[in-house]
Amino acid sequence: MTAPSRAQVVAAAQDSIARGSRSFAAASQIFDPATRERAWLLYAWCRACDDLADGQELGHDARPVADPAARLAQIRDLTGRALAGEWTGDPAFDALRIVVEEVHLPHRFVHDVIGGFALDAKGWCPRSEDDLLRYCYHVAGAVGCMMAVVMGVDPADEATLDRACDLGIAFQLANIARDIEADDRIGRCYLPVEWLVEMDIPPGQHMKPPFRPRLVVIAKWLGEMAEAYGASARHGAPALRFRSAWAVLAAAGIYGDIARAVVARGEHAWDHRAQTGNMQKIGWMARALVQTALRRRLYPPARRPAELWTRPR
Repeated sequence: MTAPSRAQVVAAAQDSIARGSRSFAAASQIFDPATRERAWLLYAWCRACDDLADGQELGHDARPVADPAARLAQIRDLTGRALAGEWTGDPAFDALRIVVEEVHLPHRFVHDVIGGFALDAKGWCPRSEDDLLRYCYHVAGAVGCMMAVVMGVDPADEATLDRACDLGIAFQLANIARDIEADDRIGRCYLPVEWLVEMDIPPGQHMKPPFRPRLVVIAKWLGEMAEAYGASARHGAPALRFRSAWAVLAAAGIYGDIARAVVARGEHAWDHRAQTGNMQKIGWMARALVQTALRRRLYPPARRPAELWTRPR
């Protein structure tokens, strides 16, 4: 197979992030050029896998898929070929090949992310809060670890990777709170069964109007958890180069606003999809610039809160 040019793969990855996530696309502009391109490459692989698993296009219009096992097998095959150094002919998986080679990305994180798609392929749903956080690790925390390596963090720096994982978990908790109704439409629920039982909501009935006030309480729990993991993640900023820290703190603020918007809307949280506007993004970029300049003062070395879930080693 003829190898594509790096420029071609990067251009496809840039298009993917521009169309798939305006929040991440905005934050990525802060990176230095080399890190920015690698972030796009990693995003392209994540986006392609997610789209395959969820029967969607660029993160939109998810629908139940008739062949989840076959789609998972396709993800594993193309990813395995990319990790083996082969060109796959698919720009998103060729993007993974390039970024893994350029930054010596540990393969274990790639396999951990695929583990999240495997859970979805089985129709899995969490029973406990620990189950929920383990899922968040697979689909987002591990991506946070990968992004940290892309930004120059030593893969052996477990403390900084823990903070990067916390940011990914915070993002995913915000996603889950925002997408409760959208997930329900495709037969998925990421709310722990134990939470539903505690709120006296019958499984599968959480979107029914009589249970909406109780669902608001659960969304508030998700928002509080997202805040806690996001706060922990910010203490990883001093370990990053200036522009990387700036981008991370901007993304944390932008995505944090999504969780806060869901909680603030109460029973109307799922009338339409919560998102951040352009002025909010610009505001967070400005605030994050100040936070980055003061990051060693704002986020001094501190022990990671013991009550937070810890990723597997």
